Amino acid sequence: MLVFKQTNETRDTDTILVIGKVVGVFGVKGWVKIESYTAFREAIFSYVPWLIFKNQQWSEVKLIANRTHGKGLIAQLDSVNDRDQALILVGCDLGIYRTQLPETAADEFYWTDLIGLNVVTLEGVVLGKISYLFETGANDVVVVQGERERYLPWLMGSVIKSVSLEKKQVEVDWDPEF
Repeated sequence: MLVFKQTNETRDTDTILVIGKVVGVFGVKGWVKIESYTAFREAIFSYVPWLIFKNQQWSEVKLIANRTHGKGLIAQLDSVNDRDQALILVGCDLGIYRTQLPETAADEFYWTDLIGLNVVTLEGVVLGKISYLFETGANDVVVVQGERERYLPWLMGSVIKSVSLEKKQVEVDWDPEF
């Protein structure tokens, strides 16, 4: 039977950030395959403790061991001792407390903080809300969902003029017809 320590702090899911997912099992000793959502995939292992979302609740789980395996990541979790126990966790999200993240510089933002912000042109035209972001190699792209979907390059200074987390708004220099 798997027993994880439920979080005994009164934190809502807004303060828990999903950083990965259990995507499979590895071997017969309870190791699990991990998909990391962190910018550098191995960085997921630097966060302690992990939280796992199982049975509609977050619980703390202790990471016993981890390593890269081919192009993937594998981990051994406390209380997961065989393949059957590991199979139960496949599909579960992995998270951390927001407070585990380092502070950002004044002109840096975590993507999770940008999602849901209103995007407004310099002329005051509301383009919509940020639904997600993705990397292209050249620059990050902001996907704005409004009357229609728009893809804006995240270029501070030229396209992105200001970001106000307090006002929940990003001001952009962008033609609303484009």
